[in-house]
Amino acid sequence: MRFRTGIGFDVHQLKEGLPLWLGGVRIEHTHGLLGHSDADVLIHAICDALLGAAALGDIGQHFPDTDPAYKGIDSKKLLANVCQLLSQKGYSIGNVDAIICAQRPKLMPHIPAMRQTLANVMGIDIDDLSIKATTTEHLGFEGREEGISSYASVLIYKNE
Repeated sequence: MRFRTGIGFDVHQLKEGLPLWLGGVRIEHTHGLLGHSDADVLIHAICDALLGAAALGDIGQHFPDTDPAYKGIDSKKLLANVCQLLSQKGYSIGNVDAIICAQRPKLMPHIPAMRQTLANVMGIDIDDLSIKATTTEHLGFEGREEGISSYASVLIYKNE
């Protein structure tokens, strides 16, 4: 069995009046994330980590923000596509560990729904997906509530 790891990162700006999507879950908040798609930073970081682990490039190569087909797209569709690409190369997901950096809103109550939603999309056991949330103690762009970032680390494997 061959193991590979990948890391991913994404960031989007917060704007008043937009919907806030994180981990495939809509969260009530005064601000949402600005982007070409639904701007779900958690899903985008996971996609980049998975693509990187399989040496398949990055999210921008597969789903460019210049392509109108991806305008406003549900990022769960992007993640499902990435998982299909992995499967075509013979890879399975071992586990995903991710963190969201946001001053507000408080995300802890939403994490169980995010885990269930994303585990379903990726076709993995919920125990193979960890999602954490942290503030930056009012430091940096996250602390000033200008944006939200997310990091993800993944382990994939190929049965040989």
